[in-house]
Amino acid sequence: MDLLLFSITPIIIVILYIYFKDRYEKEPKELLLYNFLLGGFVSILITTILYYIFNIILPLTNTTSVLQQFIKAFFVVGFSEEFSKYLIVRYYSQTHKEFNEPFDGIVYAVVVSMGFAATENIFYVLEGGYATALSRAFTAIPAHASFGILMGYYMGKAKFSNNKVLYNLTGLLFAIIFHGAYDFFLFIDFIPGIWVGAFISLIVALILSRRAIKKHQLDSHFRT
Repeated sequence: MDLLLFSITPIIIVILYIYFKDRYEKEPKELLLYNFLLGGFVSILITTILYYIFNIILPLTNTTSVLQQFIKAFFVVGFSEEFSKYLIVRYYSQTHKEFNEPFDGIVYAVVVSMGFAATENIFYVLEGGYATALSRAFTAIPAHASFGILMGYYMGKAKFSNNKVLYNLTGLLFAIIFHGAYDFFLFIDFIPGIWVGAFISLIVALILSRRAIKKHQLDSHFRT
């Protein structure tokens, strides 16, 4: 039970952080819960199906091939996971009447991402123990949050723009790029020291995320 709580705590912290950053018109808690559950179950299911399809049409068996690990990071893992989150935000969250200012894109994308991360984290932590929980609390969880913020920033712009398709897909693309970059440097850790690239990409994503949050706070329709 303690291990389960330890795996969920960083998820809760991220959600609360984003919730309180939504300064001017907070989202209904019930709706946030629905988004979290969709991320934790539906998004995970979609990702699993996409993994299965990729494994059939594009089997990647050479763990020491930089090219294969690049494809796995960006086109299998990055695409599958972010696309599954994107579908929830695009066809459930973004269409809801409560999605009524640009910052809401960040809120819902992060909550969906944290639902996904919660399910993923529980499996990893139950298998790896407290050391894994502590490590992921400062790496994988912030990474998922930053991918959600970057996606949500553009999806928030899309809701109130005539270029909805362009902005929505831009958000998806940014999430895939940063997710892919983060995983790629970890996948090719057989190259000494290359794992540092994962932390650099994470730091860049976090810096951009902070700017995205501030920008949408300033652009709030409810700011007086």
